[in-house]
Amino acid sequence: MISSDSDISEGDRDQQDLKGKKADNPAQERILEPKTSDGYKKTATLWHSQRSEEIYRELETSPRGLEPEEAEVRLKEYGENTLPARKPPGLLEIVLNQFKSPLIYILLLAGIIAALLEDFTDAGFIFLVVIINAVIGTIQEWKAEQSASQLQTILKIMSRVRRGGTEMVIPAEEIVPGDIVLLESGNRIPADLRILRATNLTVDESLLTGESAAVQKTVEALKEDIPVNDRHNMAYAGSTAITGRGCGVVTATGTRTEVGKIARAVTETVSAKPPLLIRMEEFARKVGIAVIAASAVMSAVALYQGTAPIEVFFLAVALVVSAIPEGLPVGVTVALSIASTRMARRNVIVRKLSAVESLGSCTTIATDKTGTLTVNQQTARMILLPPGEYFEASGEGYIPEGGIEKKDGNSPDAEDMKRLQEFALATVICNEGTLFQENGIWIHHGDAIDVAFLTLASKIGINLEKARKEVKIIAEVPFESERMYAAVYYQENKSGPIRVAVKGAMEAILPYCKTMNTSEGTIPIDPDALNQELNSLMEKGYRALVVAEGQVSGKVEEAPELKSVKPELTFLGIAAFIDPLRPDVTEAVRTCKRAGIDVIMITGDHPKTAFAIAKELDITHSREEMITGREMEDLGDPELPVFMSTLEKMRVFARVTPVQKMQIVDSLVRRGHFVAVTGDGVNDAPALRRANIGVAMGSGTDVAKDTSSMIVTDDTFSSIVAGVEEGRIAYDNIRKVTLLLISTGLAEVILFILALFMGLPIPLFAVQLLWLNLVTNGIQGVALAFEAGESGAMLRKPRRPEEGIFNELMIKQTLISGTTIAIVAFAIWVWLLGEGYEENWARNLLLLLMVLFENFHVFNCRSEYRSAFRVPIRNNYFLVAGVIMMQGLHITAMHIPFMQGLLGVNPVTFQSWLSLLLIAATIIIVMEIFKKLRAARDKDVVA
Repeated sequence: MISSDSDISEGDRDQQDLKGKKADNPAQERILEPKTSDGYKKTATLWHSQRSEEIYRELETSPRGLEPEEAEVRLKEYGENTLPARKPPGLLEIVLNQFKSPLIYILLLAGIIAALLEDFTDAGFIFLVVIINAVIGTIQEWKAEQSASQLQTILKIMSRVRRGGTEMVIPAEEIVPGDIVLLESGNRIPADLRILRATNLTVDESLLTGESAAVQKTVEALKEDIPVNDRHNMAYAGSTAITGRGCGVVTATGTRTEVGKIARAVTETVSAKPPLLIRMEEFARKVGIAVIAASAVMSAVALYQGTAPIEVFFLAVALVVSAIPEGLPVGVTVALSIASTRMARRNVIVRKLSAVESLGSCTTIATDKTGTLTVNQQTARMILLPPGEYFEASGEGYIPEGGIEKKDGNSPDAEDMKRLQEFALATVICNEGTLFQENGIWIHHGDAIDVAFLTLASKIGINLEKARKEVKIIAEVPFESERMYAAVYYQENKSGPIRVAVKGAMEAILPYCKTMNTSEGTIPIDPDALNQELNSLMEKGYRALVVAEGQVSGKVEEAPELKSVKPELTFLGIAAFIDPLRPDVTEAVRTCKRAGIDVIMITGDHPKTAFAIAKELDITHSREEMITGREMEDLGDPELPVFMSTLEKMRVFARVTPVQKMQIVDSLVRRGHFVAVTGDGVNDAPALRRANIGVAMGSGTDVAKDTSSMIVTDDTFSSIVAGVEEGRIAYDNIRKVTLLLISTGLAEVILFILALFMGLPIPLFAVQLLWLNLVTNGIQGVALAFEAGESGAMLRKPRRPEEGIFNELMIKQTLISGTTIAIVAFAIWVWLLGEGYEENWARNLLLLLMVLFENFHVFNCRSEYRSAFRVPIRNNYFLVAGVIMMQGLHITAMHIPFMQGLLGVNPVTFQSWLSLLLIAATIIIVMEIFKKLRAARDKDVVA
C-alpha cells in the first residue's frame, strides 16, 4: 500500500471531511434513495454534466476515496462489479436440443404406433434412427461449445483505487460506486468513471463506440444532451487507457454500466430463427399433412375393399414408414457436422449446427468497420510536403515494413529524402510512444498516432533509438484536446540552441508558422494552399496532422504553451492517417457481390471515415446511401414505414448507437432478409443477437462472442465469406440428401398405392421397407453429406427467403425419379405375380430391385444440374464405398438364416441379380435425359 494524500489537489480538500461526519453505521445516512432492486437510484444522474463537488456529494465520497468499511457495505448493497455471464449449456440440454425437430416428432409418433401394435422390430428400427441422430448432433454441438469456451477465457482484472487516503490494488469485482480509481496507460477501465483528473489521458473506446482513434479525456462538465460517444469526461467499463495518467470516481458498476446496459438489451432480444429451421419446419409440416392424407385415403380404400381393420392399421404403419424419410435428420445433422468441421479448418467455429446453413442462406451481411473490415491500427498512408508534393507509404499497421514513394510511383530523390527525414525526425522527438523489436517481434506501446508516426519514421530510414539519444529534452507539452497539439523543446547533441518540434491540428499550429520547407528551400508560407490540401485529405477519410519545427530564443520554462513562447515555426508537412483495410477484405466483398449478397457497413465511427472506407470497398458510391445516428433519430419511431423504407436504401450507417444497430438489423429481418451480422465489440452484441446469424471476431469482446452463433478465430472478413461458401455447400448437400430420401420414399408410396388400387398384395412389408431405407438411404444419405461441393457455389444468387427446400427443380426431379422407380417396380411386381412366382419370393426379388434402384439413384442425386458422369468420383469416395458395402450387406443378409427369417429374403442367382441390375439402371437413363433437356432450355446450367 502506498500513501497518496499528497496527490489530492487543494481544491478538493474541502471534501475530505465528508466521510468523517458520517455516522458509525455507514449505511444510516445514505442519500442515494430511492433505489431499484439492484441498489441504484431510480432516476439516472447525468454525471458528465456535473462538477466535481456535486459528484462527491451525490456519491457520498471524497478525493480520499471511500473508507474500507463503507466499501464493504456498498459491495453487499450493490453486488459485485460483474456482468451476468451466459451459462454454457449442459450435456443434458444439448442432448434434448437434438429432439427439437418436427421430423423427429413424426418419427417418434411412427415408432410409438408400431410399438403399440407390438411391431417391435419396426419400432426398434425407428428409435435407433432417432438415437443415432441425437448422438451425432450432441457430439458436434458439445465440441463446438468447448471450442467456443476456450476462446472466452477471461483474465482477472486488477485495479488501483484510493480508499481512506491510501492506494491499494483490488480485483475489479470489488469496486463499488464512489470508489476513486487511479489510471495510467495500459489500464483496463473497471467500471464507468467520471474523470476528475487527466494528464494527457487518452482511452481506446472502440469496443463500445466503434471509434478506432483513442479519445482524449477532459475534466470539465459538459452539457446534459451530449451523446455517450462525445462524453469526454467519462470513461466506460471495458475500455483501455492508452496514454497518460488520471483518476476518476466510479459512477456505475455491473449491469448499470454502459456495457451492462448493452448486456441487458442482449438478454431481452429475441433471436431470429435460423433459415434452415424455418425451412425444415415448413417441410416437416407438409410431409406430415401428406402422410396423414395418404394414410387416410389408403385406409378408406382398404376398408371399402373388405380388409380387416387390424390389417388396415398395419398397412397405415407401412405407409408411414415408406413416406417418412427416417434418414433425413441423420443426413442433415451429418451434412452440418461435416460443414462445421470444414469451417473450423477455415477459422470459423460453429456453436450450433443450424448456424452452418444460416450463414450460407444470408442475403445481407451487416458488418462492423473497426477490427472487421479494417486492421484497427492507425497507419500513416500519405505525407504531404509543402507546397503540394505527395508521398505514399506502403505497409500496414505498426510493423515498419514498406517504403516511401512519390504519388506517381517514382522513388524520392536525395532532396526529397532530406525533407522527409527532417519531417520524420520531428515526429520522433515529439512522441510519447515506443516501438522496438524483441525476439523478432515488433512491440509497441502508447497512443496509436504516436506509434504510427514512429512506424512511418522507421520506413523513412530514421533510427528511432539513436534519434532520441542524440537530443536533450528540455520540456514537453503533452497533447490535449483543448490545445490540439503536442510540443517538445530540446537541444541537439545535448547542446546548442533550444528548438521545438510540434505536431497537431492545422488550426492550432499554422498561426505560428512563418515559413515552409520546400524543394526550393525555406520560403514564406501559403496558408490557403495548405488548408486546401488538408481539406482534400479529410474528404478522403484521412485523419491529418501537421508537423512543424523551429528555434526558440531565450530560456524555456516547464511545459510552456506555444502562445507564451511564440516561436516562429517552419511548416514541415502533413501526415495523413487511416485505419487501413485488411488485405483480404476487398476481394471478399467482391465475392459477396458476385454471390448476390448485399454488404452494408454499420459503425460508430465518423461519417467521413466510414464513407471513405465504404467507397474504397465498393459498398457505396453516393453519400445519399449513408445515414448517421442523429439522422436516424429524426426519422422517428422504428415502427414507422418511413423508417424502414429509408433504411432499406442505405448502405452505410455511421455514428450509430448499439440500440440503433439492433434497430437496423431488426428492420432488415422484418423486411424478409436473412441477415448475418459481424462484429467484435460490446456495441455489436444487440445486433449480433437480433440477426439470423451472429458472427463474432475471435479477438473481440467476450460479450460479442457469447452472443454470436459463430466465431471467426483469425478476425478476417474472408473467413466469413469462406463460411458462407461452406454453408451453401452444406445446404446443397442437405438438398441432395432430401432429394434421395423423398424421391425414393415417393416411389415406395406410389408402389403401394398402385398395388392397393389394383387389388394386389402389399409389395413389401414394413420391416422390409425399414431394411431398404437402412441399407440404401441410411448409409447413402449420410454419404451424400460428404460431397465436396460443386464449383460455382459463390456465383449464384442467394435463395429467396420465402423459398422452401422443395423448389421447382427439386419437385420436378422428385416426381420424375420417384414415379419412374415406382412404375418400373410395379411392372416387375405385376409380372412376377402373373408369372406365378410365390408372393414371398416375388417380394425377395422386388426388394433386391429396389435396393439396386436406390444404389443407382444416389449418383443422380450428387448434382441437381450436372450429369452423374461429370461429377468426379474423387469428390466423394465415401459414397462409392458405401454403395458397394451396402449392396454387399444386402446380399450377405440373403444368405444368413436369421436375416432370411427376419426380412423374408433368400439368395438369388447371378443371372437374376444381373437382370435386376440392368432394369435398375433405367433410372440413370431417365434422369440424364431430364438434365440434358433442362440444360438445353437453360443455357447457364452445365449438364
